[in-house]
Amino acid sequence: MDLHLGRIVFLLLVVRSLADHHTKHMDNFIKVVETIEAENPGLEPLAVVRGLRKAAHVETPFIRLYLSDGSHTHDPVIKPELTGFITSVIKHRVTELGVEEGVVLTADGTTVALTPLLLGLEAGLQPTSTSRLRGLFPLTLFNNLVRSLLHHFQNDPSTSSRLGPGGCWDSVTDPKVFTLSGVASLATDSLITGGMDGAILGKHVARPNNRPVRLSDLLKQYYNHRLDTAGLDAAPGMISQLRRTNFRKLVSLPLLKKQLPRSLITYQKMEKYSKKQKKEIKNKEEEMLNEGLKEFVHSYMDCPAIIPRCMWEAQPYRGTPTQLTLPLPFLYIHHTYEPSQPCLTFQQCSRDMRAMQRFHQDDRGWDDIGYSFVAGSDGYLYEGRGWHRQGAHTKGHNSIGYGVSFIGDYTAGIPAKRTMDLVRHQLAKCATDGGRLVSNFTIHGHRQVVSTSCPGDALYSEIQGWKHFAEVKN
Repeated sequence: MDLHLGRIVFLLLVVRSLADHHTKHMDNFIKVVETIEAENPGLEPLAVVRGLRKAAHVETPFIRLYLSDGSHTHDPVIKPELTGFITSVIKHRVTELGVEEGVVLTADGTTVALTPLLLGLEAGLQPTSTSRLRGLFPLTLFNNLVRSLLHHFQNDPSTSSRLGPGGCWDSVTDPKVFTLSGVASLATDSLITGGMDGAILGKHVARPNNRPVRLSDLLKQYYNHRLDTAGLDAAPGMISQLRRTNFRKLVSLPLLKKQLPRSLITYQKMEKYSKKQKKEIKNKEEEMLNEGLKEFVHSYMDCPAIIPRCMWEAQPYRGTPTQLTLPLPFLYIHHTYEPSQPCLTFQQCSRDMRAMQRFHQDDRGWDDIGYSFVAGSDGYLYEGRGWHRQGAHTKGHNSIGYGVSFIGDYTAGIPAKRTMDLVRHQLAKCATDGGRLVSNFTIHGHRQVVSTSCPGDALYSEIQGWKHFAEVKN
């Protein structure tokens, strides 16, 4: 058996097992892509992307408006036993029970809808100049945003959502069912995240020198990059952990304000809105789009991505939580000391979160993990007690401030700059703009108000140069 044939047989065995078990993980989807590539040697990535979309029966007049019919490319041969799995992870819908289908869990702990990702890649891989990627943003994001804002406008606001929500998997190690955490909009977190990735990667592959030889290689480079001990600061730019950073470089508020009204007009034409319907919307269009844009920019561009409790498999809160009275005047900076090493993967950071919660609940007798939020070195913040529950992080000051801890011992060194920026810039802006911190809030190190060496000599020295840092007033 030659090497190529052996690889095909191995991948077929792996994928058959994956398809039978319906595990909704990006790694499994990539293995399916590898199998299709192995069975169709020499097939261009554009044909593979288009073949996946067609296998999942994702075809609408709106898509045909921007993408060619593929008549000049060869469709890949896809074995029938794979089409069920392909459809389940690509074809997007939300059931009446709030289960979101057409989404996968990625290695970094985020959940991605594959349809907007693939549409972005297809738009970018089409033979056109980078300046004429006319379908990139409508296909990946703008159409979903417009549909969702319209749906919210046309329905009772108390029973609908503009954007979001996120959700939880039934199992992080064997994900099969993703259940939303609230009322579903037509632009869930997964659709927006997949849209961001589709826009980022679509723009990237549109440049001739960035064209991938294989689709699977591109997906592995983006979703499966493993950080080394140098952390995020030494990482390549095109990885999923830097999704929001890259998206902010790609999309500006002026661009959104210019393009969303155009997408609204296109959508109304495609859906054959009557003159009466258009007039009703026109009267409220500016307010509808401005409110929607404000929420989108705040939630998905200004705020950092925060891994929710269910994703790091937190234990329930013990007792009755005390609710904070917002906005708060203080932000207290900590280091965990133990765990002493920075966590570089979703799996490692999740283990550290569970270990700290066990220590705080079982050894110290607290109701929950003490911190409001925790910063991993994997590019994400982790939800502790969150925005609304009083923490147990800074004795005597828990009711007036959030406690944010960096995983690691920062006595002699400091976290990666990108990790610190998650707290220093993004979390702080998210909190002030969202009415959770006062605009003139104060940053203190833990040691300034409690007898402790926390947050470590090196990190404490660093935060003294941060905006909003202040000495304690007597």
